[in-house]
Amino acid sequence: MTTSTHTSSRPGKILGPALWLVQALLALFYIYAGITKLSTPPAELAKMMPWTAALPQLVTLTGMVDLLGGLGVLLPSLTRIQPRLTAMAALGTIVLQTLAMTLHLSRGETMVVPMNLVLIALAAFVFWGRGRALPIASR
Repeated sequence: MTTSTHTSSRPGKILGPALWLVQALLALFYIYAGITKLSTPPAELAKMMPWTAALPQLVTLTGMVDLLGGLGVLLPSLTRIQPRLTAMAALGTIVLQTLAMTLHLSRGETMVVPMNLVLIALAAFVFWGRGRALPIASR
């Protein structure tokens, strides 16, 4: 008689930690980007992000959106207060990065596009994961 060892693999066993990791990485990225845009003097910021010199009116707006997106992809899930907002924040960052990519392409700043694509992919993973595959229950 042979005995087979069969371990049941729950989808959340790997997916859950992966989602938390990606959410944390996105939160760190967007919070850092938001604080940088909101607190760096314009001349210094233009050295890091050339588009800011040409479009200074977008700096505050995108800084606030970055900051809110970073908080939104993590805090609702972490606190379990309206956790469905995590998926909505992820969707918002997808829209943000799509617009950013369009801006960068129109300005010939193609070196930034791969980063936009990576951020879109990570946010899409969170949107799918927290929206459908492994949503977090509210308190």
